[in-house]
Amino acid sequence: MAPRRATVPTPGRRPQFEAKQAAILAAAEELFVADGYALAGVDAIAARAGVSKRTVYDHFGDKQTLFQAVLSRANERVVATVRTAVEEELVDGRDLRDALFAFAQRVATTMFPSSDYATFRRLSSQAPAAPRLPEGQRDEPERILADRLATFAADGRLRIRDPYRAMQHFIALTMRLALDTVNEAPSGMVDRPELDALIGDGVDVFLRAYRA
Repeated sequence: MAPRRATVPTPGRRPQFEAKQAAILAAAEELFVADGYALAGVDAIAARAGVSKRTVYDHFGDKQTLFQAVLSRANERVVATVRTAVEEELVDGRDLRDALFAFAQRVATTMFPSSDYATFRRLSSQAPAAPRLPEGQRDEPERILADRLATFAADGRLRIRDPYRAMQHFIALTMRLALDTVNEAPSGMVDRPELDALIGDGVDVFLRAYRA
């Protein structure tokens, strides 16, 4: 049987439509995170949202589309956090080491421990049982950082032939190691001096390879 197509609201019904859609997304996120894609049923999502099962289908068509909408929303929160960190930390005129260190530190200490990031990781780790985001959406945070590194190269501050590869190196040397440290630490007990030293060492290695 072909998937049902989501309903398009008339202008007069849009506020009510959007309120129900938000409730469905919130309920679906809770259950997809808690129970996983395979076990979280549309009946349970509808009950949690306070709507009928038919209303869920009217809004999203099928469970797969609903999961993709939930995952996309979680991804958008992560993208917004990364974009803000890039725009506020990797700024023109700032000492390059200070800027790179502040950016990696901000991601490690504010995004990695956040509930938004935990939700995104839990949802995105459910593939292949659950749908994945399109590649363009999955890679958006990395592209944002690569674009800023390309800007630094264009300004003569970095020597880069492949901005995307440079971004991968930067993440591996700093934020990936920081994420391991955050994950291994007891809740709320990250050793900040150790984390800062790890990030600083990674930034220094990166700059030895890429500083112009």
